[in-house]
Amino acid sequence: MKRFKLTIAYDGAAYYGWQVQPRQVTVQQRVEESVQQLFPEVKRVHSSSRTDTGVHALGMVAHVDLPMDERPMDGPQLRRALNAFLPADIRVMKAVRAKADFHARFDAKGKQYHYRIWNGPAMNPLFNGRAWHVPVALDVPRMQAAAKLFVGNKDFKSFATTREYEMETTVRRVTKCEVRRRGPELGVLISGEGFLYKMCRGIVGTLEQVGQGKLTQKEIRQIFRERDRRVAGMNAPACGLTLVKVLY
Repeated sequence: MKRFKLTIAYDGAAYYGWQVQPRQVTVQQRVEESVQQLFPEVKRVHSSSRTDTGVHALGMVAHVDLPMDERPMDGPQLRRALNAFLPADIRVMKAVRAKADFHARFDAKGKQYHYRIWNGPAMNPLFNGRAWHVPVALDVPRMQAAAKLFVGNKDFKSFATTREYEMETTVRRVTKCEVRRRGPELGVLISGEGFLYKMCRGIVGTLEQVGQGKLTQKEIRQIFRERDRRVAGMNAPACGLTLVKVLY
């Protein structure tokens, strides 16, 4: 068996997230189906992370073990072969041989996400399904200043959605949180070593409230201290979020 590292891009609008789910169509399911067209005995593709329903990716990383003795091919050949069986909204952007002990999830050092907001009175139709439309004018300098409060080793319990199980810790290290503007298009770039469930969307929803003048930096500091999801901003819609890259 030969291990390959796959870099995968997808439009998540039509999928129930990355991870295989009963009675739902997911990105992982489609990728595994394409692998099985070439290697029927291969049952699992292992990813670096999971994305939620409607979230997109430019650089999801996964690994898969393939019996290349039966059907030898190099990385570019594998990429072309997999893409031939994938739907148009999912593409393997790169396939390379990996070390036998490489693990897409456990070797990852961090992730980078980008969230897009369209801040204009009318939504740009080219960004439908790929941005959050906020028609109310946002105070971007206030958002930029507040974004700095999210950088560092902090307890993000107030900004993450509780799952069915308890996490060992809700402390995470964010290395970058920046708000950038280009006309009516706002981008929130968030990088970190790891993220809680819906944490990025909670951060963006809170920054949007800052932009509307509904939250201050002092109040955000208090939100961190309260460790209560109910006191922070809403989860920004999934459509604006993209996993840009996984860091190794």
